[in-house]
Amino acid sequence: MRIICLTGGLASGKSTATQFLAEQGAYIIDADKAGHRVYEPGARAYREVIATFGDDLIDDDHQIDRKILGSKVFGNQDALEKLTDIVWPEIRRLVEADIAEIRSTDPEGIVVLEAAVLFEAGWQDIGDETWVIVVDREVAIERSMARDGLSREAVENRLQAQLSNEERIAKADIVVENNLDHQALIDQLRAQWQRLDSI
Repeated sequence: MRIICLTGGLASGKSTATQFLAEQGAYIIDADKAGHRVYEPGARAYREVIATFGDDLIDDDHQIDRKILGSKVFGNQDALEKLTDIVWPEIRRLVEADIAEIRSTDPEGIVVLEAAVLFEAGWQDIGDETWVIVVDREVAIERSMARDGLSREAVENRLQAQLSNEERIAKADIVVENNLDHQALIDQLRAQWQRLDSI
């Protein structure tokens, strides 16, 4: 089994990349989806988050209201660290359980872990290789404004809160550039997939 950790910043093309890799036969584990699972009632993190941030997080369906939680941690570094200290280890536990399950059924398979906060959470050691998709800042701003309907200022604020391309590249095994069109991205990904296939 080979495990690829895939990351990138806002509007870099992570979803397009994972879709292509899934079509080639890779197993995709989405850390963001695992993140949603850790907030479910009964999950260990669910109880810890409520104990840490208050009962007012619980909505009528006993779910954690992510908007209320977001308002408590947004712009507050201490609160954000408390939250990530609770949820990131739980996400990792779920991801590792998913990998173990895939390994038991397909020991020769290729797994792609997609995680926007891969480096921030320290999950890169889960994989055999780390792939980073990078896009120039101006391209990311234009794509994100068009895709999400956000103002330029809102997009710039999001980019400011993320690692820079340079910081990600310094930790990458493979760098995929996505400044051109869709086909240029796919061509690079196909070349990397073929390389993996030959290992």
